[in-house]
Amino acid sequence: MADESGHRITDTPETADVIVVNTCGFIGAAKEESVDTILEMAAFKKSGRCQRLVVTGCLSQRYPEELHREIPEIDHLLGSGEVAKVAAAIRGSDQVVDVAAIPAYLYDHTTPRPASQASYFRYVKIAEGCDRPCGFCIIPKLRGPQRSRRIDSIATEVEALSRQGVVEINLVAQDLTTYGTDLPFDVDRPQDRPSLANLLRRIGSPPKGQADFLRWIRLHYTYPTATTDELLAVMADSPRVVRYIDCPLQHIDDKLLKLMRRGYVGKSVYAMVERARKYLPGVFLRTAFIVGHPGETESAFQKLCDFVTEVELDHVGVFTYSQEEGTPSAELADLVPPNEAEQRRRELLRLQRKVAKKKRKELLGKSIEVLVEGQSEESEYLLKGRHSGQAPEIDGHVFLTLGESNPDVQLRPGDLIWAKVTRGADYDLVAEVESVIQPAMRTQQSRRLPVIG
Repeated sequence: MADESGHRITDTPETADVIVVNTCGFIGAAKEESVDTILEMAAFKKSGRCQRLVVTGCLSQRYPEELHREIPEIDHLLGSGEVAKVAAAIRGSDQVVDVAAIPAYLYDHTTPRPASQASYFRYVKIAEGCDRPCGFCIIPKLRGPQRSRRIDSIATEVEALSRQGVVEINLVAQDLTTYGTDLPFDVDRPQDRPSLANLLRRIGSPPKGQADFLRWIRLHYTYPTATTDELLAVMADSPRVVRYIDCPLQHIDDKLLKLMRRGYVGKSVYAMVERARKYLPGVFLRTAFIVGHPGETESAFQKLCDFVTEVELDHVGVFTYSQEEGTPSAELADLVPPNEAEQRRRELLRLQRKVAKKKRKELLGKSIEVLVEGQSEESEYLLKGRHSGQAPEIDGHVFLTLGESNPDVQLRPGDLIWAKVTRGADYDLVAEVESVIQPAMRTQQSRRLPVIG
């Protein structure tokens, strides 16, 4: 089906007349991957049907002239804020480099959004840009200052998605917890102040008298010192909001946190975890750490290891420091050798693997809500899904089998079910289907999936 401008999307670049590459320029590895993808797609101008190659996103925002000079196959370069100009770039333009110095684009509920995910879940961006001064991060320069959407716009989009059969919505922003701080409000009506807590009050419960499929609202990403008691209390009271917090902590050592310009100390992190578990018993906590940042000593790294072992977070990502020009951290001395940083990354993941395995075992015998996703790649006889503590693509899966009590059950992607955990691995679970909580919205594409016990 063609879109409003007459274009039809294809998944096969060899059959495309125009190829658009959306790039990332956050860290070195992402930049390399983006350049490799651009070069790979550029080859289709000779071997395929491609007539125009459009490059957009953070890499072209950061290095527009360099890309224009080094890769002449690129016909048009757009920055991270030129989303509305993509259709014009596809049609053709004499201006090859079209990148604003300060990105200002922000989509709303009226923006056409062709679905690129499965029909039962969506990402909803509530703000763009970032005002945090983190020393290692280039995002404010790539994405511009924070720009928050109106609560009414977000609520309209969320409810429309719910009526379309979306079961899970992942709220995203560079920092969810500063949502709304850039918007005006009436000081005499604090209850109407744009904030994450007030947004969740608006969308965290289903509207009365309307068809509603939405069951899970998930938060990516919060800031430790801005994950307030008010926010945690609202999460606890909102039936749609799952007990899951994605809060990148980056480190626990006070000196490192100061060098990183994070604005808090290690005690604040411990306190945030404690408060989250107090307000939200059973909450799933995901975080990310940076190892090898300039100034990270063996003692500082050991504090991070002790924290991971002691606090027992559910999901942990670990990244080696990437020195990015234009950031304050890039000017620091006391560099950590890359091979040492990689060893620290592996050690921290090894410790977390033990924690994760322990936490999976704690779920054995318990019944959990699982969102069915489809056939497992592991076996044609298994389905896979996720429980509320597993975000899409990053937190593992639940593999589903049948018990003797329901040998003939057939499920569809988007079904929400009860399943009893029978086995646990490092990051995945195996569970036995018990019953259906909410069937997926039936469409022509929603085919049944057999499960064999």
